[in-house]
Amino acid sequence: MADQHSKGSFRTEIPAEIMDDAVRSVERNRAPPANAGEVSGEGSEEAGGGGDQGGSPEVESLRAQLELSQEKSRDTMDRLKEAHERMLRAAADLENYKKRAQREKEEIQRFGVEKLVKDLLPVLDNLDRALTAAQADDPLVAGVTLVRSAFEQVLGRYGVKAFSAMGQPFDPSVHEALMQVQSADQPPGTVVVEHARGFTLNERLVRPALVGVSVAPAGAEPGSSTND
Repeated sequence: MADQHSKGSFRTEIPAEIMDDAVRSVERNRAPPANAGEVSGEGSEEAGGGGDQGGSPEVESLRAQLELSQEKSRDTMDRLKEAHERMLRAAADLENYKKRAQREKEEIQRFGVEKLVKDLLPVLDNLDRALTAAQADDPLVAGVTLVRSAFEQVLGRYGVKAFSAMGQPFDPSVHEALMQVQSADQPPGTVVVEHARGFTLNERLVRPALVGVSVAPAGAEPGSSTND
């Protein structure tokens, strides 16, 4: 039967041949004996009379009972089928919930510190600006450099990486243009000023690089080049 029915299916019908066999069996049991002459005439008449009078109603009653049982069986199996389908849907919902919870857990593990990183990046920017503005012979430069390096190493352990945009073509997906700079040395659309580096967290962009982009000098002919 397992080969004939797929998972989750139910058999709700009593085969007609089983009902016919049951009816024929009752009819055989109610028929008079073959050697009726061996019994008394009175007994034979009673047996014969009983078979003629009571046989047909009993057979019909049995058939009605079988049909009622079949109907109740169908109702029961329908309820079982509905319960089975509900169970399968509940199991599928539970499995989807587990997968969603696992994805959310992994998301939190990878990007849960994103807000903290965004709050710390201005501190790193200020260290960069301090080093840029300091005199080369300033004794504090070495100390600030060590602090900046240690700070960046700690961020790196959490998947934070910095990238520079200087000299690259402007890419709006990772760069944010703060200004335009007229330049005859670089092609238009090139990053020529970097106000702050960009950062990623586990390959996700946390902050774009803040840049200035070159444009052709005023009065220059379109397509002209300094090499002409």
